[in-house]
Amino acid sequence: MSTLIAEPSTVNHPVVSMDRWIADRKALLAREKELTHLRDQVARERRALPWVRIEKNYVFDTSEGRRTLAELFEGRRQLLVQHFMFGPGWKQGCPSCSFMADHTDGMNVHLAHRDITFVAISRAPLAEIEPFRQRMGWQFKWVSSHGSDFNYDFHVSFTPDERAKGEVYYNYGTQPFESEELPGISVFYKNDAGEVFHTYSAYRRGVEAMMGTYNLVDLTPKGRDEIDGPMAWVRYHDRYEPAPPAKPAAAASLVAAHT
Repeated sequence: MSTLIAEPSTVNHPVVSMDRWIADRKALLAREKELTHLRDQVARERRALPWVRIEKNYVFDTSEGRRTLAELFEGRRQLLVQHFMFGPGWKQGCPSCSFMADHTDGMNVHLAHRDITFVAISRAPLAEIEPFRQRMGWQFKWVSSHGSDFNYDFHVSFTPDERAKGEVYYNYGTQPFESEELPGISVFYKNDAGEVFHTYSAYRRGVEAMMGTYNLVDLTPKGRDEIDGPMAWVRYHDRYEPAPPAKPAAAASLVAAHT
């Protein structure tokens, strides 16, 4: 039986000998290996999921003109979609979706070499998306599903009727309405015959797959440190206040000066 461990504090944190630290670190390593093996197993189960053939002819507005879902693959067999929260009439995209997207450009060349094309899709018209994309300096492809059923069919946008009922279908269940747009990731496969299949979608914390920053933050003593709530700290990368300056190691300097 596992024991829940309270969130540790950096105040009066235990300090031990190296031998004790190595012993505790090895115990944690065993748990990390369990998690790695479990993650590998879940990934295999994810790949084993049955597929759904896409029968509807979705068409998107792109910077190169109108394109079908099959054309978004750009010659590759796998398509990874970020359902980016950006509704018609919005002045800018969702801050959390923007945080996700900040991780994308550096990964794109590597994804392409694994037979994967990445695209962000939003319901806002392309003319509203493009100024924000340019402001943020992103290079990844971002297209508009405006006028199509795509966002509604993948349950990341919600119709006026759904909103009026106060309940929507999201993350594979019914929940109270919270926003006209919500985040997600979807994956598609195209075979040699040109048929497109939906293979996977994730919502809620499933979208953390795109948030590499959290993987690094989780390694640190303070962890996510989200006192005001999940992602309340996130800002557009051009809207952060200057980062606090590093504090000088005064005590260490004094010791060094007297040795």
